[in-house]
Amino acid sequence: MKIYLDLCAIQRPLDTPNQIRIILEAEAVLGIIALCDRGQMDLLSSEALLYEGSQSTIPIRFEHTMAVLIKAKETISISDNDKSRAEEFISLGIKPLDALHLDLAEKGNADFFCTCDDVILRNAKRVVDLSVKVMNPVDLVQEVEK
Repeated sequence: MKIYLDLCAIQRPLDTPNQIRIILEAEAVLGIIALCDRGQMDLLSSEALLYEGSQSTIPIRFEHTMAVLIKAKETISISDNDKSRAEEFISLGIKPLDALHLDLAEKGNADFFCTCDDVILRNAKRVVDLSVKVMNPVDLVQEVEK
């Protein structure tokens, strides 16, 4: 089972735990990473995740992101073909970098794209031929533990 965590999911455990949702999602992300560590899931990375993660000006966020991404079984490269698929996602209201992440998750044959971003979660439902399940971390943990 392959999983692509977007940056907001990767960094969720570092967010201020001032809402129950944040606490639950943070614990779920840590659980997903643990499943990857145990070989029960394969974590995917991408050039886009490495780029976005490297833009962090907060050292602990950068270090955490790189520590998670180094666990990836595969790093998906960006090609010119990815731009056209990402454009489809952009036309449905997904931000450009998020659209590229979603495209790269598909390209890497991910089973799940995990995000804490409500806009991505909502707009991904509008993609008719999406080959990856888009879920928040809590729902994903419940799905894989069935």
